[in-house]
Amino acid sequence: MRKNDKTYHYNKIAGAIKYIDDNFKAQPSLDDIAEHIHLSPFHFQRLFKEWVGISPKKYLQYLSSNYAKSILKLKEKSLFDTAQETGLSGTGRLHDLFINLEGMTPGEYKNGGEKLSINYSFNSSPFGEMIIASTEKGICYMAFVETEESGLLELINQFPKAQYQLKADQNQKNALVIFQNDWSQFNEIRLHLKGTDFQLKVWEALLTIPHANLVSYGKIANLINKPLASRSVGTAIGSNPIAYLIPCHRVIQQSGQIGGYRWNPIRKKAIIAWEASKNEAI
Repeated sequence: MRKNDKTYHYNKIAGAIKYIDDNFKAQPSLDDIAEHIHLSPFHFQRLFKEWVGISPKKYLQYLSSNYAKSILKLKEKSLFDTAQETGLSGTGRLHDLFINLEGMTPGEYKNGGEKLSINYSFNSSPFGEMIIASTEKGICYMAFVETEESGLLELINQFPKAQYQLKADQNQKNALVIFQNDWSQFNEIRLHLKGTDFQLKVWEALLTIPHANLVSYGKIANLINKPLASRSVGTAIGSNPIAYLIPCHRVIQQSGQIGGYRWNPIRKKAIIAWEASKNEAI
């Protein structure tokens, strides 16, 4: 296996997702999509299901704008009710409720992490390679990366004065369980975040969105009692430093369009479809 096989495969699937998204109205066949990304239909079908969790045919259904709109309509009135129904099995197993968020002190926020000791490691996920970093208080950064070098540079830009050690600690291991199918060993995840009061409120609101649900930016603005601040909410969501755990991928435009994503809109679409397929399978 080549060293960069995972990147190669992700790029192939990303190309397929973009092609499907651009051409879903024409309902392209398996052969059409496979030909576009220069793979055999058999290889493409297997690879797509491995990465996205569902077949290309189901992906067409999940990612049309009608799907997004229907989710918004169906879940609009039940978003907060569902978040309250914690039930620890079946569709009620909402991993977000196991996540505690703590903001950094004003000193830690302003001094670039001068007194912070940060462990970091690189890991695989269903959506590509990730860097995950933690202080003694919890996860401070988690992001999808194109290369380890660029990922580490982005982390250092977040905390330019911190001390870094390449080490996978327990906080990181607890967080990565989220990508597994078996949550029986799920431990509480702690987050230690650098953000303004407004950003922290927005990120906390994101944690109330149940698994496989989608909401609008306006809904998040209402949740934090800032109904006219949808644009500022969007900016705060775009600066979320914790990929997937703080589920900014579950926020879409009121029109039903998927919208942007800090770590590539194509990846956002893959995550939405993956969560929908996992939820359906329960």
